[in-house]
Amino acid sequence: MAVTGDETESASTGDMSAYQIRSPTSSHSQGIVSSPGSVPSPQQLSEEASRKRELRLMKNREAARECRRKKKEYVKCLENRVAVLEKQNRTLIEELKALKDLYSHKTE
Repeated sequence: MAVTGDETESASTGDMSAYQIRSPTSSHSQGIVSSPGSVPSPQQLSEEASRKRELRLMKNREAARECRRKKKEYVKCLENRVAVLEKQNRTLIEELKALKDLYSHKTE
């Protein structure tokens, strides 16, 4: 259980109506249900392990999907950069040829 609320105003006025008691919203609240001090059954442990494994696999699939998406975006960016640099290179080669032709005609 957690107590939350606006501590600045409520604490100074002594008003406790702003505080709420909430149940935790973590994944542990859906875990093994047993009374305090008791040992969970093997079936409960197996179900918990299975649930954790499924959650881990689901997170791993999502992470892999995101990784593939980012890699695809990165490769596309590199391909665009290659295209720009190849065009720039062709332009510079043409300019170099034109300058060589101009220089060779001046010396003759």
